[in-house]
Amino acid sequence: MFALLMNWMKANKILPQISDTERQALEAGKVWIDGGFFAGQPDFKKILAENYNKLPAEEQAFLDGPVEELCRMVNHYDIGRTKQVPEEILEFIKKSGMMGFLIPKAYGGKQFSTLGISTILAKLGPVSATVATFVVIPSSLGAAELIIHYGTQEQKDHYLPKLAAGDYVPCFGLTEPTAGSDAASIKAEGLLFKDADGETKIRLNFRKRYITLAPIANLATIACHLHDPQNLLGKGENVGITCVLVHQGTPGFSNGDHHDPIGDPFYNGPLIGKDVVVPLKNIIGAAGGAGQGWRMLMEQLAGGRMVSLPAGGVGGAKAVAAVVGPYSMVRQQFGIAIGRMEGVEEKVGKIAGLTYMLDGARIFGCSAVDSGIQPPVVSAVMKAYTTELARELIGDGMDVMSGAGVMQGPNNILGMGYKSAPVGITVEGANIMTRTLMIFGQGATRCHPYALKVVEGVEKNDVALFRSNLLGWIGHFILNILRSWVHYLTRGLSAGSPVGGATAKYYRRLGWSATRFAVLTDLAMFTIGGKLKVRGKLTGRYADALAWQILATGALRRWEAEGRKAEDLPLLHYSVQYALAKVQEAFAGIYANFGGGVLGWWLRSVGALLLRLNPLGHLPSDKLSHQAAQAIQSPSEQYRRLTRDVFVSPDESFGAGRLLKAFKLVSEAEPILAKIHAAQKAGKLPRGAADELAQDAANLKLIGADEAALVRKATAARLEAIEVDVFTPQQYFGVISANGGLVLGEAPLKRAAG
Repeated sequence: MFALLMNWMKANKILPQISDTERQALEAGKVWIDGGFFAGQPDFKKILAENYNKLPAEEQAFLDGPVEELCRMVNHYDIGRTKQVPEEILEFIKKSGMMGFLIPKAYGGKQFSTLGISTILAKLGPVSATVATFVVIPSSLGAAELIIHYGTQEQKDHYLPKLAAGDYVPCFGLTEPTAGSDAASIKAEGLLFKDADGETKIRLNFRKRYITLAPIANLATIACHLHDPQNLLGKGENVGITCVLVHQGTPGFSNGDHHDPIGDPFYNGPLIGKDVVVPLKNIIGAAGGAGQGWRMLMEQLAGGRMVSLPAGGVGGAKAVAAVVGPYSMVRQQFGIAIGRMEGVEEKVGKIAGLTYMLDGARIFGCSAVDSGIQPPVVSAVMKAYTTELARELIGDGMDVMSGAGVMQGPNNILGMGYKSAPVGITVEGANIMTRTLMIFGQGATRCHPYALKVVEGVEKNDVALFRSNLLGWIGHFILNILRSWVHYLTRGLSAGSPVGGATAKYYRRLGWSATRFAVLTDLAMFTIGGKLKVRGKLTGRYADALAWQILATGALRRWEAEGRKAEDLPLLHYSVQYALAKVQEAFAGIYANFGGGVLGWWLRSVGALLLRLNPLGHLPSDKLSHQAAQAIQSPSEQYRRLTRDVFVSPDESFGAGRLLKAFKLVSEAEPILAKIHAAQKAGKLPRGAADELAQDAANLKLIGADEAALVRKATAARLEAIEVDVFTPQQYFGVISANGGLVLGEAPLKRAAG
């Protein structure tokens, strides 16, 4: 019977069809906390025992020392205008070892932790993405990482010290005009042949694009399809995807041209190769690495997606929180700080709450990688959703800063990050594809307790393997249906919690949502099966449900790891309630769009009604939004913790430095202004702006002379902080040189209130 069933499932493509490249992706890395959500029973006691690391002292010192110094060297406005990184900055990056974070100390590198690298990149990115790429690319998928894990000893001895010192500036050539998200379809070709001396070599032809650092790199790693028509390696004619090192200056190889990325003008461009001949030893891993390129890439991306892009996204969110909360208190309209207006406060509260959650998820995920876990599904979640939420939060920040956000110049704090946000959305796998294809498509097969083994049974025609796992799957499905109903009727109480107190309800709700998610996953695999690959709208909603459960778990893990700080409880409540509302929204979308037939009808009608009658959660209340906003609206210890490692220039004459100076003074003056308000209510002072009555209040001995002076100082700082840049025509338009070229104008010398 099972043999007939197995053959029927194969003939009707009931189960997902797995290609060789997909299999290598599925086999890369490890299942982590995502497995519990796909199984319908996350073990939160075990999750809370997982590492949530702090930076080692050496890495914290480097962050506070050389990284801080680098940030102070950067003039982001000048770099944005000239599109060039000053030579002294590049030399500092190289000499301080910032190109060697991945490389073992034995080869001259820093050998920093994943968390350390992530935290450094999160600090550098908002300062200047242009500068940060010189640290990001050497710390991402490319020559150093691949050689460390797969290179020969000769390659390690030669390349790693030079990469660590910055003698080699690397880039990684994967993307092509016809191969973006479908990276396995690259057309770059390598042909093995013997030269006149009998040495085996490779002739490469390729055209790569969107390659960061390509214009100035002197060492490129090229991913190509390697062909061996003479079977010189004994691996057949089509060897497979292979990673090959190509040095700048090799005949036929050209780089140096630029693309022009939106936002921060980081160095990015094409790599062109026409009949480029390199020795066999230039394959990463030499002959043994031939045909292993795709496996190498998938294994390293399994954890690598957790690092640079999430760091950029979370670093951007923290930078927004660091300035938008203060700006909302410094900027006044209608006689009050705009942060006291509920419409503005709603945005500020969201920024504070979600930033708390995102940073918790970042640290938790990086800690897993440092523990030896390479979780590809969670890494994909982190890449897609941190960059997406960063774009959303910086948009909220721009709304709050309004005119100060849209007027460009040295004093614009958020504008460049706002313009650059689409870059993070696009690179290392476009978010649309990551959400609709990778997260659920890979996760449903890889993380499910039975699905992959059932597929293997069908592929291998192994009836025993198929039977045991299919029966296990059916039992698992029935049990989850029963468990889901019990959780529904008890609103998650039956799911249990590893902790007591104010957060216990969230573990119960997540246990409830996980069981429902598992049931819906099984229904999709049973009834839609192999067609899930083309149901991107549906799988995207499944990805949303999984992602928000994982992000909520990151917030809960942070709360516990940081000692259950009472002042952070509103942030935890806000973030987890927001996440649960998003899970509820994703489930509603799945029910409404699952498909036809009896099951689809039931989900759209009865199921949808039950979902609305007993929801997992709602968006945070206005009161909670107010409490979350307050976390970043005063220069408190909580504000400093939430924005830790965000760079703020010590120069208090412009930009964020100027704003935070005003923020501090305005906060200090607030109790004095409260005294003036009280005197106005008592009829001791006339109506009007309180800060304009400070001297009158001092004359009447209602406040001290020093207090009046502080109010005047705070008012002056506030007015200075809200000014924007003004350009003369020559500064704005630039001038035409004698040869007809445009010469950029100088930085603005005048500013006007805004």
